[in-house]
Amino acid sequence: MLETEIRRRKAQRDILLMTHIVLGYPSFDACRRVVEDMVLAGVDLIELQIPFSEPIGDGPVIAHANQRALASGATVDRCLELTHQLTREFAVPFLFMTYFNVAFRRGVERFSREMREVGVKGAIILDLPYEEGAPLLAAMAKDELEPIYIYAPTTSAARRAEIAKRAGGFIYCAARKGVTGAQTDFAALDDYLQRCRSATPLPLALGFGVRQRADVAAITGKVEIAVVGSETLRVLDRDGVDGVRPFIESLRA
Repeated sequence: MLETEIRRRKAQRDILLMTHIVLGYPSFDACRRVVEDMVLAGVDLIELQIPFSEPIGDGPVIAHANQRALASGATVDRCLELTHQLTREFAVPFLFMTYFNVAFRRGVERFSREMREVGVKGAIILDLPYEEGAPLLAAMAKDELEPIYIYAPTTSAARRAEIAKRAGGFIYCAARKGVTGAQTDFAALDDYLQRCRSATPLPLALGFGVRQRADVAAITGKVEIAVVGSETLRVLDRDGVDGVRPFIESLRA
């Protein structure tokens, strides 16, 4: 189980790191090299985004990567193929992140079966509320995949409780309203994270704005996982593949 693996890894570190790539950006070959460097840098989980034409939950950095990947010919089949290679080669848990239209167009049972076959542990379907997710949730449960759900600062106590009943692996806590990639005041999150903690026994991950070692330090002891997404893509754009490993290593320095 993903939760068990997270807790095993957490017993060895103060906080875990989950990183994010957009499959096919800047190329599939570069993605494989980036993942290798992330693993060498000591990341604990990796989120693989299947690109989508309207990534409404993503800020400009990740949205741009989605657009470029699609323009370069990224397909779901190619994403699945690379993912299968990665899960066989690297001993870290991988998750898919995408939008529901990808699963819907493919067929939710087929998509779930393919996730299991390529070796991911679960998926974040960012735009799928639990009220509308029963068919995909049922397929994922049959295939022993974890549905990763999101808490936001605006999520009510009642909704947090309902999400907790359905979630698996961990809960992704968005640090603020809005989309990925903007600045976040991590010092102001204690009350919010306590509300999240009281709602679920699952490990907590915190993302949206983690950019540097000081951000990771600010949330250590408050959540199990720090999620680094947009900033890795900024480094990749600025410094190329060779810049990714030093950046990830700097988060733990």
